[in-house]
Amino acid sequence: MPTEVSASVPLPAPLIADERIQLVDACNRPCGSAPRALMRRFHFWHRATYVVVLNAAGELCVQRRTLTKEVFPGGIDLAAGGVVGAGEAVHVAARRELAEELGIRGVALRYCLAFRYAADGNHIFGSVYLVHYDGPLALQAEEVADAFWLPLDEALALDEVTPDTRTAVVSLQRAGHLAASA
Repeated sequence: MPTEVSASVPLPAPLIADERIQLVDACNRPCGSAPRALMRRFHFWHRATYVVVLNAAGELCVQRRTLTKEVFPGGIDLAAGGVVGAGEAVHVAARRELAEELGIRGVALRYCLAFRYAADGNHIFGSVYLVHYDGPLALQAEEVADAFWLPLDEALALDEVTPDTRTAVVSLQRAGHLAASA
């Protein structure tokens, strides 16, 4: 079960990676790049990947974000993923993020859908992938504090789910890519 994060404990300073991010316009057309810190500061439109991981029991891999994440520190992610680097293909970014965050390599990624997310200071064009995986996880200590498996409905019922990963999973469910848990 997920651990609770107390609101009375001060959060550590966020760690913002020094990397260039692919920027896009409001129609998802590439229009340059910027350092991650500027992308966050000015709320630029960018691309991100969301890789939903299911095991053979139909459970979703759920992650607790570290407290040093610059967005939604300590929150719950329902997908692995992250921003797309400058000049990086979206499917390459999805594979990279899945390997970095959960240590999952060599599995078939199935592209399912795209969505637009504009809230909480984020302006994202998200690409959602689905992966079936039953092997061991190797968590990236800088980004993932914990990971566990939950039935879809239980995962969606968690209070601290990051709104963009909730949007990705609900979009998958509505499109018929995920069955509701019994």
